[in-house]
Order: sequence, then C-alpha cells, then structure tokens
Amino acid sequence: MKAIGKVFKYGDNVDTDVIIPARYLNSSDPAELATHCMEDIDKDFVKNVNKGDIIVATKNFGCGSSREHAPIAIKASGVSCVIADTFARIFYRNSINIGLPIMECAEAANAINAGDEVEIDFDSGVIFDKTTGQSFKGQPFPEFMQKIINAEGLLNYIKTK
Repeated sequence: MKAIGKVFKYGDNVDTDVIIPARYLNSSDPAELATHCMEDIDKDFVKNVNKGDIIVATKNFGCGSSREHAPIAIKASGVSCVIADTFARIFYRNSINIGLPIMECAEAANAINAGDEVEIDFDSGVIFDKTTGQSFKGQPFPEFMQKIINAEGLLNYIKTK
C-alpha cells in the first residue's frame, strides 16, 4: 500500500481542539467534520487539501482530548497519512481504529517541508520526499494493523471476520 501527496506541515503539540474545534463536535458526520478540519491552526487547509495529501508534524501530534472526531476529520478531508515525530497515544489508536494511516519518523517529520511531494510505502516504512530526493525509514505497520487500515477501520475489519 502506498500514498503520494503534497505536504501540509505543522509543529509540536497539535491538539485535537485545533484538528477539529469543539464547537463542531455536535456532528459525527465525517463529511461535515472535514469542512472544519484544521481551521483553528490553518484556515486555508480545507480549501487547499486534495485527496491523497499528507500531514507532517513534529512532536505529540493529536494530544488533548480522546475524541475520535479528530482522525475522522483528517481522513474525511482526503489526507492519506499523517507523519509525525511522535503521536499522542490515544490519537494513534483512534487513527488505526478508523483506518487513518499514521507513521512515526522523527527524521522525516523534521526534514520534510510544507508543499513537498512525498511518497510513503506502508509495507516497507520508506518515506520518500520526491521534492528533495531524501529518503527516510519509518516504522512499517505490523500485518494486523495493515489489515485494519486496508479495511477502512476496525469495525469494517471485524465485519469481514
């Protein structure tokens, strides 16, 4: 499984309140949540994001509340993967549960810039910055996590069993 897209870059401690502001939590509709994704940190994100694009951030991405709305909004906006130095643990688990690929790689998170075109091979963990020619080795997903992501989330995976 691969992803190729343009990068949206953010720093440390991007919390769930800026990924999807609390004022929109009255909806659980993924399409509706996507229209407000990242708006408190990047007002132009929803206007500029395209299917397949990638979010890159540094430390502790997805910190804050444990709401599942945050990875749902990211996935519904068309983002194919989030790369970060580190993730908040509950965000990490929620992302896998809803089928949003995420990858920890400090080297890539620090070197990749906004606007770069990046290709990710989820099977090998290789992250290739097509803009700069740099290659990074992230942690590939274990086979069971790949199956959950390929099924578009844990519930869909369980239904196939």
